[in-house]
Amino acid sequence: MLSEQSAVELAFEKLKNAFQSGQVTSPVREIIGDTDIETAYAVQEKLVGYFLAQGARKVGVKIGLTSESVQKQLGVNQPDFGVLFAHTQLPNMGEIPFSFLIQPKAEAEMAFVLKEEINKPLASTSELLEKIDYVSAAIEIVGSRVENWNIRITDTVADNASASHFVLGEARITPDLVDFENAGMKLFRNKEISSEGKAAACMGNPLNAVLWLCNTFVEKGVAINKGDIILSGALGPMVPIAPNDTFKAQIDGLGEVGFSVN
Repeated sequence: MLSEQSAVELAFEKLKNAFQSGQVTSPVREIIGDTDIETAYAVQEKLVGYFLAQGARKVGVKIGLTSESVQKQLGVNQPDFGVLFAHTQLPNMGEIPFSFLIQPKAEAEMAFVLKEEINKPLASTSELLEKIDYVSAAIEIVGSRVENWNIRITDTVADNASASHFVLGEARITPDLVDFENAGMKLFRNKEISSEGKAAACMGNPLNAVLWLCNTFVEKGVAINKGDIILSGALGPMVPIAPNDTFKAQIDGLGEVGFSVN
């Protein structure tokens, strides 16, 4: 039986090789188990450290698996988190080569940008609102390095919460103008509606997801920094991405955001 350190190292190498080669790998839960989330985050931490050592710059964090529909799609029942890097942000209405992506899917979300550091627990979403600079529409491109998206919670946690790329809309809306429960979302693929939902699909309110994330990080002794981007989780089901697709999301009160694949 592998020691925890050996299991972390082996799982990390599998995922690192998948990122480098663009080729999928077998589930890392075969190494670290189905339920050991702490070890899965140790793999993620090692993977993030590798990216940073290669020159990547952290710009925020993402919350995954907040939508019940996405949890059902992937067979998990709790949220997770991962790290966002500057080089994975696309310009609004920009293009990305399909070859840069691995088993990609798109999901529409709300993005939050902080106006001050969060370094102690927050008691409520009201307290959180005081820390938010603005909210934007966003599309996250998720991409699993695990073959056929055959994942459980430990697979996606280790795989940096299945993060790939993201794009933010140009509108920057102060949080007092956003309906965090009733705002509707429509995600168009090639001008046809491919996913619909409401803000409440994200843990009842995206603010609940962001509050969970911030307090989880503080418990780990990690501050969330001023200017950080937080992707709060999907407002509806994920949609597969194919070459030459064009995506556009509309979120009530936040405008439009989109990208295309070449």
